[in-house]
Amino acid sequence: MDKTSKIYIAGHNGMVGSALTRRLENEGFSNFVFRTFEELDLRNQQDVADFFAKEKPDYVFLAAAKVGGIVANNTYRAEFIYDNLMMEANIIHQSYVNGVKKLLFLGSSCIYPKLAPQPLKEEYLLTGELEPTNEPYAIAKIAGIKLCDAYRSQYGCNFISVMPTNLYGPNDNYDLEKSHVLPALIRKMQLGKWLQANDWASIKANFNAIPIEGVNGDASETDMLEKLEKYGIQRNSSGDVQVELWGTGSPLREFLHVDDLADACVYLMKNYNEPGLVNIGCGEDLTIKALAELVKEIVGYSGAIVWNSTKPDGTPRKLMSVEKLKSFGWTAKIGLREGISGVVEQRFKR
Repeated sequence: MDKTSKIYIAGHNGMVGSALTRRLENEGFSNFVFRTFEELDLRNQQDVADFFAKEKPDYVFLAAAKVGGIVANNTYRAEFIYDNLMMEANIIHQSYVNGVKKLLFLGSSCIYPKLAPQPLKEEYLLTGELEPTNEPYAIAKIAGIKLCDAYRSQYGCNFISVMPTNLYGPNDNYDLEKSHVLPALIRKMQLGKWLQANDWASIKANFNAIPIEGVNGDASETDMLEKLEKYGIQRNSSGDVQVELWGTGSPLREFLHVDDLADACVYLMKNYNEPGLVNIGCGEDLTIKALAELVKEIVGYSGAIVWNSTKPDGTPRKLMSVEKLKSFGWTAKIGLREGISGVVEQRFKR
C-alpha cells in the first residue's frame, strides 16, 4: 500500500472498522471510500457489484459483520449465518471481479472447535464440533476463510484472513441484550455504582445515551429500577446493591484492544501474503470471574457480584496461539488494565 492507494473499509462505523480508519489516518492514508448501511446493503449482490464497479478500490479491509454475544448469537441464529454469508461472499467476489490488489478478511476466534486444545493454533480449524450457541456465526466466518483461499487458489487473488480474539475498545456495543462480555460487564458495574449512590441522573443519561427499550427522557425512577432489575442490577433483601452475571465465571477468555487489532491488520496487509489464516491476540487469558473483579475495581463498584449458574458459560477456554503472528514480527502493546481504564474514562465519565 502507498499513501495514494484507494482503500475500502467495509464496516467503517463499527468498532473494528473505525479503529482501522484511525490507524491508517495516523499513518497518512487519506484516499478512503466509505458507505454506511443505509447507503449500501452489503447483503445485496447487485448493489455491491455496482459499488465496486464504480469505486474500484485498490485494497479492501472486510470488517463488516453482524456480531453479538451469547444471547444475540443464540437468539438470531438465521440472521447471523445469512447476513454474514451474504456480506462476505459479495465483497470477496466483487474484489476478484474488479481487480482488488489485496483483501483482508476479519474472522473470529469462534471458528475453532469448542474443545480444541489450548492455545488455539491455526491448524485446529475444522478438527471438531463448534460451540452450539454461536455455531451459525462461526460457520459463516469459516466460509469466509475458505472463500479467500479458494479465490487465491483458482484466480491468484491475494486475499488473506485474520482471526481476532475477543475485542474491546472505542465504539464497542454496550447494548445489554446484544453486547459481548466485557462491554456488558463494564456497563453493568457502572450502573451498579450509580445505583449504590442513588445517582438517577447518571442512570437516566446512560439509558438515553445507550438506548434501552421502554426508557426515555421522561422515565421515572421506578421505570429505571425495573429496567435495572431486568438486567440483574438490583438491591437485595438487605438493601445492598448486587450485579448478577451469567454462568459460573470459570471460562477463560483472552481480550485484545481494538487499536492493537488495527495495528496488526495494517502490519499484515503490508507483510503477509499467504493462504490460510493468522490469529491475532495477546496470548494471555483470564477467567471471566477475574475479569469481573478487574472491571469492578476499575469502575469503582463496591457491591456484590452474583453468578447465575443456570445460564450458559459458553466455550470453557478460548486462548489464541499467536506464535505465527509473532514470527512475522508483531506483538500486542496495550495491557488489559490500561485498555479497560481508557474505555471507562472515555465512555462513562460524567
